[in-house]
Amino acid sequence: MSEFKIQMPKLGESVQEATITKWFIKEGDRIEEDDSLFEVATDKVDSEIPSPVDGIIKKIFFGVNALVPVGETVVIITTDDEDLPDKEIEIDVVKLEPEKKSEKPLIAKTEIEAVVEQAEVAEIKPVADIIETKSTRFYSPLVQSIAKSEQVTMAELESIKGSGLSGRVQKSDIISYVEARKKGEVVSVPKTTVQTTEEKQPAVKVSTSIGSSDQIIEMDRVRRIIADHMVMSKKVSPHVTSVVEADVTNLVLWRNRIKDDFSAKYGEKITYMPVFTEAVARAITEFPLLNSSVEDYKIIIHKDVNIAIAVAKPDGNLVVPVIKNAEQKNLVGLTKNLNQLAEAARKNKLTVEDYQGGTFTITNFGSFRNLIGTPIISQPQVAILATGSIEKKPAVMETPTGDAIVVRHKMFLSLSYDHRVIDGAMGGAFLRRIADILEEFNIDREV
Repeated sequence: MSEFKIQMPKLGESVQEATITKWFIKEGDRIEEDDSLFEVATDKVDSEIPSPVDGIIKKIFFGVNALVPVGETVVIITTDDEDLPDKEIEIDVVKLEPEKKSEKPLIAKTEIEAVVEQAEVAEIKPVADIIETKSTRFYSPLVQSIAKSEQVTMAELESIKGSGLSGRVQKSDIISYVEARKKGEVVSVPKTTVQTTEEKQPAVKVSTSIGSSDQIIEMDRVRRIIADHMVMSKKVSPHVTSVVEADVTNLVLWRNRIKDDFSAKYGEKITYMPVFTEAVARAITEFPLLNSSVEDYKIIIHKDVNIAIAVAKPDGNLVVPVIKNAEQKNLVGLTKNLNQLAEAARKNKLTVEDYQGGTFTITNFGSFRNLIGTPIISQPQVAILATGSIEKKPAVMETPTGDAIVVRHKMFLSLSYDHRVIDGAMGGAFLRRIADILEEFNIDREV
């Protein structure tokens, strides 16, 4: 008999665990190589895990909504039919117990450990059911479940110093906190924190009148994450938006001239977005403060210019993959990178690494034929650029014989920026610099 263990894959450098959100198979099923086994979710991305071998599902160790550490065995596939019963085994995977560990536990089993065991196999409820106060950082479903069971408020959670990457609160952190709280060793949460203020002034819930013919749609997991992140961003960053109109006639004429040759030479379709990305990367090298993040009262200026591109998926949800080191890439490299990310987004094949490390974001309102917009900053960045639709407009131009009205290609650029870091003078100058780069585009440029 030959067995193959499928382990929880590492879905990114900072990802230590993932939640199983869906099973495509059950015990006893025959599967082929590359068949989808289960779907996992992190705070960044959903991924389907395929089978690397042909065989029959022998054992499933975790159920839906179980939080599984990276490297943990999730399912066993056997390539020998003789070891399995003749009929398929019908199992409700939601109720399966997690794989038992043979190692001796590092600490004695306590009341908190019992809560953890229950949380690992129980259905994880939405964040809103666990902690009503909005969070400024991500908490795994397991940490949320422990917090709910132990009545740990959001103010307390926010005060816990996490041992994970970027200060993320791990299971061991909240267990230690609860144990210390029971012993009276925890200092009360300062009343000056944002969370304490919110607890004193709970968010107003808007009542909605629902008619018999109205349709109610429950937000999916991705939409909930987007909603919480947008609300958090507006609370954290005082948003200011500046707008300029750019004459991009040279750029339009250039693209019309080279697009067929570009496609034949490089096998890639060139849009305006690579040029916008190139202009932003160039302007950032002149205004490095726009490529920063804020932590407490510290401003962190990033060396690499990693530009995130907001993309609307066919299901209506938003994803923001990242072009790494955009300042080091030419127009061909940016085009290839953008097209690869767009194709992966359409096929739901983006990886966690594709989302990580963004330092500035561009969102293209023009793809929906919108002229202008006021985008919300993607935390922890300090600015986001929105590009509007390019339209033909009459414009007054100076000529040797006097002013003349001519037809030009124009577009609006709008920049939302964090007023804690970027003042109006710098934000306006940066936006004007991007417009100037686009207006000065060389119509004779070769690629």
